[in-house]
Amino acid sequence: MNILAHLHLSGGINELMLGNYMGDFVKGKQYLNYPDDIQNGILLHREIDTFTDEHIAHKASRDRFREKYGLYSGVVVDIIYDHFLANHWDKFNSINLEDFAQKAYNYIQINNNIIPIRLQQITPFIVENNWLVLYKSLNGIERVLTGMAKHTSLPLKVEFAMDILNKYYKEFNVEFIQIITDLHKMVEKSIYLTKFATK
Repeated sequence: MNILAHLHLSGGINELMLGNYMGDFVKGKQYLNYPDDIQNGILLHREIDTFTDEHIAHKASRDRFREKYGLYSGVVVDIIYDHFLANHWDKFNSINLEDFAQKAYNYIQINNNIIPIRLQQITPFIVENNWLVLYKSLNGIERVLTGMAKHTSLPLKVEFAMDILNKYYKEFNVEFIQIITDLHKMVEKSIYLTKFATK
């Protein structure tokens, strides 16, 4: 899953949210360099990614992008799923998306000094362009895909991605609902979330 989904699945817990945010940038046992609560967020991030990658609905979504994106198809799908999450936001959250985004940005920026250097370089771009809210529109997804291609190794195939998204919009929506429903169930049982409930 992508940024918005990882933050959303952190159960409203700031430390988990921060660890979840930096998960892709912490490799191997590097997570041990962080406080326990942030470690839990990083490990939850990995658990979410593994579950998502193995989900049959995510595979169906990925297959539509393989022609141009190859191994990066999953990255594109994760970004698109954030679009559907943003548009279904009120079904899953009591706080509105704009307020949630500002809360997340504020906490991440306050703790900017402890997140990985590469992510420190990307975070201002995410905040200034309000990516978490930007995901809601198709134009926003196009901008995010373009930005990702500039700042990461994601191929610049935006026109193809948007054509596929528009052509299979209903199918992607159905697949997203299947995954987010199953992810909510998985996260509720995750040891990384339940550790906070027992504090």
